[in-house]
Amino acid sequence: MTEARPDSRRMTISDPQVMRAMAHPARIAIMEYLNSRESGGTATECAEIVGLSPSATSYHLRALAKFGLVEQAPSRGDARERLWRVSSSSVLVEAGRDAGPEARAAEQALVEAHAVRGMERTRDWLRRAGDEPAEWYDTALFTDTLLLLTAEELSGLNDAVMALLRPYQARRRQADPPPGARSVAVQYRTVPLA
Repeated sequence: MTEARPDSRRMTISDPQVMRAMAHPARIAIMEYLNSRESGGTATECAEIVGLSPSATSYHLRALAKFGLVEQAPSRGDARERLWRVSSSSVLVEAGRDAGPEARAAEQALVEAHAVRGMERTRDWLRRAGDEPAEWYDTALFTDTLLLLTAEELSGLNDAVMALLRPYQARRRQADPPPGARSVAVQYRTVPLA
């Protein structure tokens, strides 16, 4: 469901309760923001990202912490400031092939929440695309390709795509990104058709 890169801090989630906790749009945005910042972030900083009050954001942070998804981060120097960070830089959500109805429903809710977020990003891009510099306008890509593959070929394709993304995923947390770098949403799904 999420990143498939090897990582010593990778967390695998199959508990329906944890999946439901993650499925809230504000919590998805909070985790994305914290995962992009090496030093973590405060409830106030997260509130600016999700468009909620710091107290509402603090509630969501505590809910995520309850399930081990975020944790307190070391202070930036001001002991009064409460910093949060993601507990794992890589999360794999997988109910499992033999999951029961509750786990399947929770997994579906989480996947759908991510799909909605992806569509919102696409719509936002389309609204402002004409105002973007040519270098960014010309490099945005939308593709929907049907392939005829074996399960083994699909596994190889997934591995190859994830290998291509890996160096850029590591860069996202850099405190000093290359000049002109922007966050870019890459949505990759491979779904066998009926």
